[in-house]
Amino acid sequence: MPRTLSHLIANTQLLSPTNLRIRSHWRRTMAAAPPPSRRIKLLMLHGYTQSGSLFQAKTGALRKTLSKAFPKGIELVYPTAPIRLTPADESWLAGTATDTTGGEQKQEQELDAWAWWKRKDQGGGNGPGGKGYTYEGIEIGLGHIASVLKEQGPFDGVVGFSQGGACAAMVASLLEPDRRAAFQAQVPKGGLPYPQSFESDDASGSSRAIHPPLKFAVSYSGFLAIGENPYQAFYDPKIQTPMLHFLGTQDVVVEEKRSLALVQACVHQEERYVVYHPGGHFLPSTQKASVNALIGFIKEVLHSEEEAAGAGKKEEESVEDMDVPFLSRGYYGLV
Repeated sequence: MPRTLSHLIANTQLLSPTNLRIRSHWRRTMAAAPPPSRRIKLLMLHGYTQSGSLFQAKTGALRKTLSKAFPKGIELVYPTAPIRLTPADESWLAGTATDTTGGEQKQEQELDAWAWWKRKDQGGGNGPGGKGYTYEGIEIGLGHIASVLKEQGPFDGVVGFSQGGACAAMVASLLEPDRRAAFQAQVPKGGLPYPQSFESDDASGSSRAIHPPLKFAVSYSGFLAIGENPYQAFYDPKIQTPMLHFLGTQDVVVEEKRSLALVQACVHQEERYVVYHPGGHFLPSTQKASVNALIGFIKEVLHSEEEAAGAGKKEEESVEDMDVPFLSRGYYGLV
């Protein structure tokens, strides 16, 4: 019987050699699935202070491995977040820009550091008596992703690192059926409205999502949005989209409990959906075990989809092959 997140949190021995061998067995089972029989497309979301081009450069080795693992083709799209950061946002960014004029204003303009949102403390942090945090500009960040989905989709899945990992979970959630109703239910309680950028009107005038539900999502050092509101609708009801979570055992940037809270916000909480790597706050693009876990996960999800589609097609064909006299003897009246 598969172990769930509650067992993962409670049992501190899960990283023992024995349990790592068990996980390895599960991952080999996932990797046994054949690659998809078509070209696939992934949306890649970078972390805070990064850019699409930087994230692309840092995942070069991963792209090469994925290309070999998916012979029918794989395309990775790396958008850059729309919110430009300055040293005023993060002091350590000072001096990292290319300054061709010697002027401070020019330096801030050329700083190649971007974000999907900026975290703002409302007073007292998220501790007892604190007012928590809000994500300033989140509508802008999600709106930019929505435009990429519309203009460059459809995508099979989304992969994100750090803030991009948190964002990947949000995007997967927003594209799920009936998620809009969850947002509407939270608005009277101070919840964020469903982003208009993720809605489009069809010919009948009714609202629908701009993109089909994603088949999977992957989070590297991702986390749950802090605070019950205004972001609870992303996670309640739980995220249905299969999601694989990577956590660094030496990560001091994102607390493990925040990453595990994101796992707990997903329907798929079995231990095989949580991968620990022996490193810090980075995407392990050259660690064989981590890369194999990613490949196995994608193969398993897409193979299950192809099998389901094949079964549905066979069922339709069997119905079409039925004799008409059988249908005329009250078949429709039996269902």
